[in-house]
Amino acid sequence: MDADAVEIRVLGCLVEKQRTTPDAYPLSLNALRLACNQSTNRDPVVDYDESIIRSALERLSRKGWTRLASGAGSRAAKYRHLFDQAVGVSPAELSLLSVLMLRGPQTPGELKQRAERMHPFRSLAEIEEVLAGLIERELVARAARRPGQKEERYSQLLGVGATTESHAAPGPASDDDRFSELDRRVAALETDLASLRGELGAQQPRERGQAEA
Repeated sequence: MDADAVEIRVLGCLVEKQRTTPDAYPLSLNALRLACNQSTNRDPVVDYDESIIRSALERLSRKGWTRLASGAGSRAAKYRHLFDQAVGVSPAELSLLSVLMLRGPQTPGELKQRAERMHPFRSLAEIEEVLAGLIERELVARAARRPGQKEERYSQLLGVGATTESHAAPGPASDDDRFSELDRRVAALETDLASLRGELGAQQPRERGQAEA
């Protein structure tokens, strides 16, 4: 999979709108632009113009993931996705992938909450079962945990440009790195200490002068 960030956003929006607002699907170019640039349910928030989205649609069409859905007599061109057919994913898998495409790495709990409007997941266990299948097919991976995070998060693997998350566990810091960090901290402390000494040295003569007066 080699989709870029714009393609991922466009594809995710087509899937989302198909599942949540079927009466308004397929989407016109303007509707797709509005969906891509939403300030809610999107991470990151973007500001794509129609030319950027049109180019992404052309690339997705060459992949076999989208196509023009409007007829010759239509007033506006409309687009639909073919991703589930092209890749062979179930409605449950498609719903999770859509959330991951639109919102970045998520925990199973976040996925259950945010994908329920697209597919009725019964439990967290079902979410984890679907994720396991997507991991086996290399469509999803466990994302490296950030400091302070307890729950595992998952991210999609449809395109390298879609997320800046690292999928590999961070390796331990080398001795050189640790010593360099210690050196920086010691130098900063020494600077602070010298500054304090200078302030105290300047303050003492003033205090003596005031006492004598």
